[in-house]
Amino acid sequence: MTTKLQVTETIENYLESIYNMRDEGQKIIGARLADRLGLKPPTVSQTLQRMKRDGLVKIADGEITLTRHGTEVAEAAIRRHRVVERFMSDILGIEWAVAHREAERLQHAMSDLVEQKMIEALGHPTTCPHGNPIPGMQSTRLPADAMTLNTARENQAVQILRITEEGERDPRLLDYLQKQGLIPGAIITVQEVVEWTGVITFKKDDRAIALGLTAARTIWVRAVESI
Repeated sequence: MTTKLQVTETIENYLESIYNMRDEGQKIIGARLADRLGLKPPTVSQTLQRMKRDGLVKIADGEITLTRHGTEVAEAAIRRHRVVERFMSDILGIEWAVAHREAERLQHAMSDLVEQKMIEALGHPTTCPHGNPIPGMQSTRLPADAMTLNTARENQAVQILRITEEGERDPRLLDYLQKQGLIPGAIITVQEVVEWTGVITFKKDDRAIALGLTAARTIWVRAVESI
């Protein structure tokens, strides 16, 4: 009889990060994962070796990929997190930044029953409030024409698709985006991208808004016809 592997909260966080980086089209290596997690590379390397031993990841030529089991664990964790965020935002009216922080705490303790009841109460949502897809509800892949906001051209109209998990980790950014109405579905027109100042400016509903290029890299958009 095979004993079911007990996955810790730390391992779930690693798997979630790898999964999200993959869906954002990144090549996943130890240094990038360490940067994403805010940990030292040696610590990440040791943990990855344990995850490899437990059949959660594969490591070949320095590149990290999820096994089938690793993918299943990651999707289950991400689904719980995004369902909780949606419930807190839609039902409880909690602000984005707070909902994200609380979801990180609750997702590890939530039962399958509570998860399913939340999904039903929400009407089977397909994304979290920030536009990231809920695994099992719809494809997690970005459309082929998606790009990050910092790469948009001047005078180009774009529609916001999602804010990455990397962006979600900054509560100040989440709070700013929500207050400015920079939410999934919103259409903005890029005015100026200035590399040397590190700022992008754009218009939304005749309002001028500025954002740092580092923050803009965490926002996925797609080009649309000007409005």
